Amino acid sequence: MSPRSMPHRLTPVRRRLATLACATALMLAVGGCSTMRGSAGDNFVTPDKSITQIAPGDRGRVVALDGTDLSGEPVSLASMRGRPTVVNVWGAWCGPCQKEAPLLVDAKRTLGDRAHFLGIDSRDAGTAAGRTFQARNDITWPSLFSPGGEAVLAFNGLVSPRGVPTTVLLDADGRAAAVFSGEIPSALTLVQMVRQVARGG
Repeated sequence: MSPRSMPHRLTPVRRRLATLACATALMLAVGGCSTMRGSAGDNFVTPDKSITQIAPGDRGRVVALDGTDLSGEPVSLASMRGRPTVVNVWGAWCGPCQKEAPLLVDAKRTLGDRAHFLGIDSRDAGTAAGRTFQARNDITWPSLFSPGGEAVLAFNGLVSPRGVPTTVLLDADGRAAAVFSGEIPSALTLVQMVRQVARGG
């Protein structure tokens, strides 16, 4: 049999590599997202980047959420009504959250007191990691500490407990007006959305 007609055989090492490559490709094709490791473990995913807007007449009930921030102080969404509120779900263990933080800080600087900002530190093992994250990124707004991730349940199914980061924009009445799945695309996009919601859109 000539070399050209000989069947191609995979060595055991190549066979394992091929199997691994196929499994990885299938996982990415089906899941559309990547698994992240950290304090949260292996069961968290980066959401696909998308924005869902909710018309004023279609917004659900007011989001009720209160708890304790990373400094041990009480924090409540009820005290933030009267203007739009940006709620960002993040974790110090989350790589995309590190990339997103400067965009949120820029948006906050642009908006000033025209919008409230609140973080939800989800699934960090302790408050020290979250406080370090905030200091490193010049984050001045409070973050509710939710080590079990259950705080996102207040958003009436709009936020997946496994999807970090996610940002929810609440209108002045405290109802969800928009959901950013994954990192926000830019500070300007968030600012424009806040201004639209503030105008009643």
